Amino acid sequence: MSNILIIKHGSLGDLIQANGAIKDIKNFYSNRKVFLLTTQPYSIFMSECPYLDGVLIDKRLPRWNLFYLNNLKKTLAKYDFSKVFDLQNSSRTKFYKRFIIKDVEWSSTETSLDPGQKKKDFDKDPVLDRMEIQLKRSGIETEFTKNIDLSWAIENISRLIKQYANNEYILLFPFCSPKLKNKKWPYFKELIQKLKQEFKNKYPILLAPGPNEIKEAIELNGKVVLDNNASINIKKLVSLINGAKLVIANDTGPAHIASHLDKNGLVLFGSHTSAEKVSIENFNFKAISVKNLKDLDADTVLEEAKAKLN
Repeated sequence: MSNILIIKHGSLGDLIQANGAIKDIKNFYSNRKVFLLTTQPYSIFMSECPYLDGVLIDKRLPRWNLFYLNNLKKTLAKYDFSKVFDLQNSSRTKFYKRFIIKDVEWSSTETSLDPGQKKKDFDKDPVLDRMEIQLKRSGIETEFTKNIDLSWAIENISRLIKQYANNEYILLFPFCSPKLKNKKWPYFKELIQKLKQEFKNKYPILLAPGPNEIKEAIELNGKVVLDNNASINIKKLVSLINGAKLVIANDTGPAHIASHLDKNGLVLFGSHTSAEKVSIENFNFKAISVKNLKDLDADTVLEEAKAKLN
């Protein structure tokens, strides 16, 4: 029996947001095997997702690397895919449709457009709305696409929490990709100092950096959560966020995790995009949006944090 392929390369926030769509696709194709094509950093995490039967790794090497592309084509051909759900919708995946996974039914942004609609206009809509439309165009009921269930990614981390906090803690994510520095609010160190003054020892201030963010985290004077002196893995990250009293973050992957866990929290937005477009706000998790993040002072964020903790 033929298999189903979902393509979602990353980032972490994008993969978190795709979890609902992945579940809906698997429910629709319950008698088929569903595979995910993604990148190495997320392969172990997504291999534990119960809605997938396997994870394939795409190194995303340059397209002039014909040797790699030919091997990728041969690998994918072994799985006899009958349909591809392109949830990445990038120029790379459009290239794959033409040259790597040809003659297969393909679901993408372009197959989801109304007559006369342009992709650039469709792309202005909120990401989860777009994903829902894409699946519905393939006849799939979208029960979970906008109602993402991350319970499968939560594990017992009581040992880790006891090491760094009491039962309640505030969790901050001051980091962002080096390529996206315009997403980074510059006053987290000042905020940490003000939170400590405000709450004393009631709420420890925790930071959970990625591998390349540990040095920066140490300099911010919060409690840096590590596991055997290394960054925690994604499932532990999800679990740490799930246990937080309050989450404050830049517009990054952890913010999307907090949102879809319906955590009490704040995400800080500049003009790089809008909270509506990235589908990140809900009843408990709210955005503070400003034109320039440098103009958002620490006292304003502190007051919003206090209001959420009262």
